[in-house]
Amino acid sequence: MLPAAVPFVVFVLWPLLHGLAMSFFDIRLAETEFIGLDNYRNLAADESFRYAIWNTCCFVVLVVPVVWLVSLGIAAVVFPLGRSAQSFFRFAFYVPVIAGSVCLAMVWMWILDDHHGLLNYLCNSLLGVNIDWLGRTDTALPSLAVVVISWSLGQPIIIFLAALSGIPPELHEAAAIDGAGPLRRFWYVTLPLLRSASLFVFVTQTLGVFQVFVVVLLLTVNGGPAHATRTVVYGMYETAFTPPYDFDYAAAQGTLLLVLLSMVAVVQFRWLGRQASWK
Repeated sequence: MLPAAVPFVVFVLWPLLHGLAMSFFDIRLAETEFIGLDNYRNLAADESFRYAIWNTCCFVVLVVPVVWLVSLGIAAVVFPLGRSAQSFFRFAFYVPVIAGSVCLAMVWMWILDDHHGLLNYLCNSLLGVNIDWLGRTDTALPSLAVVVISWSLGQPIIIFLAALSGIPPELHEAAAIDGAGPLRRFWYVTLPLLRSASLFVFVTQTLGVFQVFVVVLLLTVNGGPAHATRTVVYGMYETAFTPPYDFDYAAAQGTLLLVLLSMVAVVQFRWLGRQASWK
């Protein structure tokens, strides 16, 4: 375990503990002063941080259920196909994961451009309207949610395909003999046996979407318009790496995000974990 434990301690555990300690200090270039819980008191009164929490939760609500539903539907359609077709679709849907979020964000920047974007070209051709997708408060957040959904489907599809292959075919045959059609077999046989995979997808996607950052940085101007797409992680980045470089305040935001993620994960495990079959 040592080859895996050393990088984990150096690059994950130590920065985590160090960031937690930083949140209790006022860190400046010349001196460091212990200030206790002052950073957390300031966060409680920080309207910008409340906006970031709200926007991040909206991201999770918009993205995670859609990713689960669409990836499950795609996996259910692809699974009955032959091995060659399954391999092709596994690769096709996993390509965005390999390409990386920065490259995909640049592609979506062109698609959503309000003057020369592909989406507005189609809207002008079909509906005669031109929409500033990333410049309006009512469309910016849903637009970014679509971007995140587009590159988040690959891993859940792979997980669901693997889980579907582990369901004994005899169960479907017995249900068919009892007169259950395809939809009833899926609802009463397949879906209950996918609870463990669904739990994994819900937890991992929730943790990932709560940390959304790249799309906000590349596709918006300072988390705008009017902070409509400002997220917690983007706020941490802006706080720490723009003047006056408040690393301690950013560390406090990160600590609260860690607590929030832990609470959400516990709720998800209690909600789905008790019903999931781990055998």
